[in-house]
Amino acid sequence: MGSGGKRGSAIFLAYLNGYGPEWADALGLRMAEIFSRPFRRLDVELDLGPSYDARRQQHEATLLLAGLLRHLPDAHSRIVGITSEDLFIPVLTFVFGLSQLGGPGALVSTHRLQNEFYGLPRDDRLFFERTVKGAIHELGHAFGLVHCPDYRCVMHAATYVEDVDLKDAGFCAECETLLERAQVGDEQAGADGRRQPQS
Repeated sequence: MGSGGKRGSAIFLAYLNGYGPEWADALGLRMAEIFSRPFRRLDVELDLGPSYDARRQQHEATLLLAGLLRHLPDAHSRIVGITSEDLFIPVLTFVFGLSQLGGPGALVSTHRLQNEFYGLPRDDRLFFERTVKGAIHELGHAFGLVHCPDYRCVMHAATYVEDVDLKDAGFCAECETLLERAQVGDEQAGADGRRQPQS
């Protein structure tokens, strides 16, 4: 997918609060290989106070995503926020990301994708690949895809970083077909407000 030319509205990669990793532009290029859309970089400043839980020392992902959506450039685009903040939702200790199922917004945290978080040597290549998988996964949810039982598919649920490493940075045949249909439908109808959070 992505070899047939770009179509439809742009997808914005929004780097939050000055977060600008050296691979920021490369992530957009990788995403454009997968999705039949142009990707544009967006730098966004959010008030992190409302989402911060001092007891947990984390940010509640649903609140951060809601703040991100206020920066959606237009009603027919999608936005994927990239943050280095640690995220959680009330029913889980942490999440690698969060998305609206069939909606315009997604959020990815790189906090637990770095080897250093686990006391391991820095590995920039692995860090980038994990981020690519996280962004594709969350954007897949935004296009209406649910978790896939195929552990190699990028839409497979990831509870631990080891699960992320086992996945490919691409879709299984079934999920790719579903994505293609979703993108065609999205192009025809424009993105609307479906709001089912997925992690």
